Amino acid sequence: MPKRPPKPPASNLLLDDQPLRGKPRGRRDPDQPSLPLDPMPDRIEPCLALLDHGSVRIITRGGHDWTDRFPTIAEAARKLGVGSAIIDGEAVVLDDQGRSDFGALQQSLGGRGGKRSSDESILMSFDLLYFDGHDLTMTELSARRHLLEGIVPAASQGAIRLSEEVEANGAALLAAACEHGLEGIIAKDKDSPYRSGRGGDWLKIKCIQSDTFAIVGYEHSMAARAGIGALLLAARQGGKLVYVGSVGTGFKESTAWALREQLDKLVTKKPPIEYGGRRKDVVWVRPRLAAEIEYRAWTHDGKLRHASYKGLRDAADVADIYEID
Repeated sequence: MPKRPPKPPASNLLLDDQPLRGKPRGRRDPDQPSLPLDPMPDRIEPCLALLDHGSVRIITRGGHDWTDRFPTIAEAARKLGVGSAIIDGEAVVLDDQGRSDFGALQQSLGGRGGKRSSDESILMSFDLLYFDGHDLTMTELSARRHLLEGIVPAASQGAIRLSEEVEANGAALLAAACEHGLEGIIAKDKDSPYRSGRGGDWLKIKCIQSDTFAIVGYEHSMAARAGIGALLLAARQGGKLVYVGSVGTGFKESTAWALREQLDKLVTKKPPIEYGGRRKDVVWVRPRLAAEIEYRAWTHDGKLRHASYKGLRDAADVADIYEID
């Protein structure tokens, strides 16, 4: 019979002469009589993996139990060798260069609204909120991180891994992250407790990509500025234009009507691209206008993610429309 793995060395922090900072302890939970200290919470915002004596639950930001959809992560959690823990992290699928790929994660789960289980997903853990009977949410981040490193070693390459932590100049680190094609960085106050929601202790700083795309149509909407619900965009690929999604944000009142006037001069009945989308009331236009679009990433099916309209490019810039490899 295999022996239970020893507790991580980091748990010695719970035994020294310096008590953990924490809130006053409440009455013991009768459903958990064996715990000498804080009862294990059912859920803490946001996305968590909960372990309690061999039982594992994976809870999403919205409170849904997705344990069955991340079987590989759940199995790895059972092997961590802790009595009870709540680990905060993010489920990701990595590309061939080791970068998180949101589109690949969506695809592994069956797309939006899909019900598939994802064997490719791994949990990038970055916080420890509860550990062997101790509520750590009011403990400073540096101590929580130290305990987490004892549970999930930095060199782990399994389905549960430790997110990389770097102390560096923020601007230089962001520039390096963007240069390597990452989505951005998270800046954290190492002395802060864990607060659910958006409290300002953590800052998400994105790498914003910007490129030029052809406008091939727009969705007419009576509720939108100048009647433009969204612009339909295209990029070049193999000598033709291909649809790469739409953009419905970033328009200013002062420029929307001028844009609409230019679009209406280019209206055509024949779509300049192959289009299998679901948008209604689409007005097609000849691809004579080019727009500068900021976006976060590409989805697995070749569409822009989190796109924002920044303005029209000069006529001479039409030649610089984004080329898909």
